[in-house]
Amino acid sequence: MQTRIAAALAGLATQHNIQILYACESGSRAWGFPSPDSDYDVRFIYVHPRDWYLGLDEGPDTLNFPVDDELDLAGWELRKTLRLLRGSNAALFEWLQSPIVYHEAPEFRAQLAPLLPLAFNLKAGLHHYLGQLRRGVEEDLVGEKVRLKRLFYALRSALAARWIREKHTLPPMEFAPLRTLLPAELQGVIDGLLVQKAHSNEKTTVPRPVALVEFLAAEYAAGQAARAGLPVPRQTGLPESLAKLFQQLVHEAEH
Repeated sequence: MQTRIAAALAGLATQHNIQILYACESGSRAWGFPSPDSDYDVRFIYVHPRDWYLGLDEGPDTLNFPVDDELDLAGWELRKTLRLLRGSNAALFEWLQSPIVYHEAPEFRAQLAPLLPLAFNLKAGLHHYLGQLRRGVEEDLVGEKVRLKRLFYALRSALAARWIREKHTLPPMEFAPLRTLLPAELQGVIDGLLVQKAHSNEKTTVPRPVALVEFLAAEYAAGQAARAGLPVPRQTGLPESLAKLFQQLVHEAEH
């Protein structure tokens, strides 16, 4: 699969006349709880040659492709990416923390790293993860049987939201550090569910774990209550730094 991903990225670069700056895994494989049949969620950031940015009209800024049984591939153009970073896009923060990197231009993440804390908006981040958690609490986890995949999606969102409201920092992408926020009495439950997920398919269901679902509902309520009181960080110097980085990366792509 690594070879297939590398070939797909190289083909895209040639076909669209772009340079791929960064490509990573963005789904359950990167989060730390894949199933044996989990697909590969590859996300990438790319840049066009300089002249593309000098046109009268802006061109398309996203590349999306049909999802097959194994590979889900999508990418964002550099200017779109940096604008989303300025707007505190939660998905982008996760991409840039991924432990599985398929391709990276020299120093790409290192150049962005000092800008991430400046760009991260606590309220926006909390809103994002509460939105994902709401689906679990109100839709996915209400029956006697629940999909194991959806249970972990909701749990990860709940813990990311808790991280934001308790630590006031960007939450990690991976599940392992997030689960340190779980109450001790639920750790054993999660250990068992992780073992089961590692040997189950994406559609596997389990009896609804009542204590865990109650924890998720409580976290959703706590997150909603905390939203208004979160501080809004100042983005001092961020727009200028992003503009400078954009110009630098476009220039480097020409050489």
